[in-house]
Amino acid sequence: MSISLKNIGKSYGAVKALSNISFDVKQGELFGLIGPDGAGKTTLFRILTTLLFPDNGEAKVSGYDIIRDFKDIRSHVGYMPGRFSLYQDLTVEENLNFFATIFGTTIAENYDLIKDIYEHIEPFKDRRAGKLSGGMKQKLALSCALIHKPRVLFLDEPTTGVDPVSRKELWEMLKRLQQKGITILVSTAYMDEASLCDRIALIQDGTILKIDRPQVIIDTFPSKIYNVRLTVPIACCRTWPCTPTPIVSIRSGSIRTLPAPTRTLNLLI
Repeated sequence: MSISLKNIGKSYGAVKALSNISFDVKQGELFGLIGPDGAGKTTLFRILTTLLFPDNGEAKVSGYDIIRDFKDIRSHVGYMPGRFSLYQDLTVEENLNFFATIFGTTIAENYDLIKDIYEHIEPFKDRRAGKLSGGMKQKLALSCALIHKPRVLFLDEPTTGVDPVSRKELWEMLKRLQQKGITILVSTAYMDEASLCDRIALIQDGTILKIDRPQVIIDTFPSKIYNVRLTVPIACCRTWPCTPTPIVSIRSGSIRTLPAPTRTLNLLI
């Protein structure tokens, strides 16, 4: 197994962020962690990438224990946090060179791995990272996470705040990376992205509700599932936010706005 967790728990004071989380991710699998904001996804990612210690339980990533072997894990995983965390005053090329140097490699040495992604941002290689669009920032962050040829890739809500075209391109890139044998653990609050994973784990309030293939979960859901598409008149759209921020999150699904010029909401309940 590339990733293995057993009874992982974490609390922040009186708040229980994770409660006895257990699951395995196979080598080369694209595994999704699906849940609303505050479900515990980011806390779990930070534990698996050795940025946080769990209160209880044990976990291994690429065969290394997250506590005893944290230095080895950091050499073999790529992590792309939900919030853009690269150096905004450095250019695209400078950021890539910086992260390549940290891991003792070069852009040229591992260019075959990031080629499909980097080609999208190469025309802007001399632009400062802080001046890139949301989609370009995510592609740069993904390139930096891959520059040292990691065995396991952690992506924490990589498509939040990204336009629909960039979302589609990013998932196509993840499929290609999977074909190269990289294990991918990705979290998202978008229900439509769940179907793109091999298996998913539904997480709510720090607890895993179910783990299975997306279609199996849909087929065995105890209630009817409705997919509602609402097209909003253009005249009404001026009052809407232009970025995909959540309006309402509920246990069985979510409502989200979509970026302009799309005027359609998807509701899964």
